Amino acid sequence: MNAPRTRVQRRPVHGVLLLDKPLGLSSNDALQKAKWLLRAEKAGHTGTLDPMATGVLPLCFGAATKFSQIHLDADKTYEAIAQLGQKTSTGDSEGEVIQTRHVPHLTDRHVAEMQVLFTGPLAQVPPMHSALKKDGRALYEYARAGEEVERPARDIVVHALELSLLPGDQLRIVAKVSKGTYIRTLGEDIGEALGCGAHLVALRRIATGPFDVAQCVTLRELEALDEPQRAARLLPVEALLQGHERVTLGMEDAGRFLSGLRRRGSWPNAPQVAAFGPDGQLLGTAHIQAGELIPTRLLSPIEIKQMSGSTEPVPV
Repeated sequence: MNAPRTRVQRRPVHGVLLLDKPLGLSSNDALQKAKWLLRAEKAGHTGTLDPMATGVLPLCFGAATKFSQIHLDADKTYEAIAQLGQKTSTGDSEGEVIQTRHVPHLTDRHVAEMQVLFTGPLAQVPPMHSALKKDGRALYEYARAGEEVERPARDIVVHALELSLLPGDQLRIVAKVSKGTYIRTLGEDIGEALGCGAHLVALRRIATGPFDVAQCVTLRELEALDEPQRAARLLPVEALLQGHERVTLGMEDAGRFLSGLRRRGSWPNAPQVAAFGPDGQLLGTAHIQAGELIPTRLLSPIEIKQMSGSTEPVPV
């Protein structure tokens, strides 16, 4: 699908679009296409997917961009196919084959051993072909220049791992992992542990936080809809705040909260709070400390009015 060129009039759009990112498109390109289709003024995503990867990419519009960090930090679930017996320069099929080894006869017992070995807290060395920075330069810049630099291992967690053998010396990997986990590296490490090496030939993100791929829309599907139907695919901003305790404030407390003031009271014992006004409109997030409700991220009065569609003044 070619990038749209027509100039459109932007408008305030607030909400979350669950996109099934297509193969071969960068996360930013996918974001820009969706932004154009929705005629949105402001947009951002919640963590990149490689062009070779497909799947769940939550896109945030307007006020939702203020809470995108929550899903940058969320656990994610991936389905991948690894080709055993070949190691590539990038850990996936986009790189050159740099090593070929014999694949031993593998059984379900070997797979079960790998599941145990690679489940739980792990130390993972990030790949050279990644956007992590060293001395102000992305690692992939060193890699493209033919340089390999030392990278410290990072602590990750593989919460759940399911492995199964496929024909053609391939291995299916389904992994629920913590933030910062590289599935390419996980596939390579499993291949090394099996004694034959491996690289990924397919990668799909099937869940991030509370969102899964069954909830997603593709760019082609979105393009086929009319404008009201596209807007109907947006989830409300508060969809990003699942897991936050809901607190409803009265008119006076809502106004003080939006001014950034702390409010003392009988608040729930919860680490993360989503604050709503008396009309049920989201005001922002907060945390509770020593009996005080302390604002963390606030919506602006203009954003609140646009989201509610109300012409009434917002308490400030």
